Amino acid sequence: MQIKEILDSFEEGREILASGRVILLRPHGGSCFAHIKDGSGRIQIYARKDKLDNFNEFTKLKLGDIISVSGRLFITKTNEKTIELLQFSILSIAKNPVPKEWYGIADIEVRHRKRYLDLLVNEEKMEIFKKRSKIIKAIREFLDEKGFLEVETPMMQVIPGGAEAEPFKTHHNALNLPLHLRIAPELFLKRLIVGGFDRVYEIGKNFRNEGISTLHNPEFTMLEAYLAYSDYEGIMTLAEELIFYVAKNPKITFDNYDIDLTPPFKRLPLFPALQEASGEKVESMADIDALVSKIGMDVENKLNALIDKFILPNLIQPTFLIDWPAETSPLAKRGENPDFVERFELFIGGCEIGNAYSELTDPDLQLKNFRKQGKIDYDYISALSYGMPPTGGLGIGIDRLVMLLTNQTSIREVILFPLLRPL
Repeated sequence: MQIKEILDSFEEGREILASGRVILLRPHGGSCFAHIKDGSGRIQIYARKDKLDNFNEFTKLKLGDIISVSGRLFITKTNEKTIELLQFSILSIAKNPVPKEWYGIADIEVRHRKRYLDLLVNEEKMEIFKKRSKIIKAIREFLDEKGFLEVETPMMQVIPGGAEAEPFKTHHNALNLPLHLRIAPELFLKRLIVGGFDRVYEIGKNFRNEGISTLHNPEFTMLEAYLAYSDYEGIMTLAEELIFYVAKNPKITFDNYDIDLTPPFKRLPLFPALQEASGEKVESMADIDALVSKIGMDVENKLNALIDKFILPNLIQPTFLIDWPAETSPLAKRGENPDFVERFELFIGGCEIGNAYSELTDPDLQLKNFRKQGKIDYDYISALSYGMPPTGGLGIGIDRLVMLLTNQTSIREVILFPLLRPL
């Protein structure tokens, strides 16, 4: 019987059986108080020497030992729900001492490397991961109610597509085939749109062989959703409704900012925003190059560097940064101005949460864009050649969304086992 169930259905005098880990032990002569906890909660145990045959053994338990107890329920003078111990047995012995709860683990590196200890002594951290599970469940509820079908697509791909990133490489021995861990599920999900599934989504792992930071882990969880007969305007509405639904309470605090997740979110065209923030002409990618050169930045991704410098600090409230240059988005549909595509990135709390666009459905133009990239997925081009309806696609970083909704400023705090440098 779980401890939460005992507490919720508490009845004085009732005999119960429970199990848990010893997290507190206070012997007092002929009596001893202890606390045990399991994954659902904690409860106090009271043992008396005249009622427990192996009382001395009980007082010699160590913090971390896991025991089974049987006894009667009662309420102490301090109004605490308690088990009066009649029998106990040791289920597992903790050979290493468990840190005491009120001290916790001060070393952040130890907390991340030994997450099991972090969870044992820090209920606040355990709540983060319980909330993470609820967030993912709520995402599924929302999309399922909207008629989306959850699917699974390959994590090992011959051609890693759907994003610009360095993939992890592997090899299939039986086929003597070089493979890559996926950087995105996008091209397979859009094949399903061609196949007749009008609303699909996937929640799963992506892998990118890139740097580690407070916002990046090489293995991360993404939501990707595709809605046929829609575009990036429709996807903006979908994203607003999804985040509002998942947050439950739209008024949140993140990194000392008060944020309101109530739709509609602000729409901000990218180049006009850069021009206003920098005070320089920004109408084309040539202007981006000139501005980067003028301020002396030595970076590979010039556009993102300027966004980080001039716009990002002001993107605290939910904002769609819309209309991106075509050359940065080879899978997106061009807008009325062919130099730009119908794309947005969603920022909340100064952090990119999602990316989306109207999908490019023209196989000839898609093949041309692939050739510029230097990698061509001919089967995907073949799929587009059978006709793909107008479609909007959305990608949301689950880890970052959890960071936002649990007020954590490092991605390591919302991933149970983040990748760390070996000691």
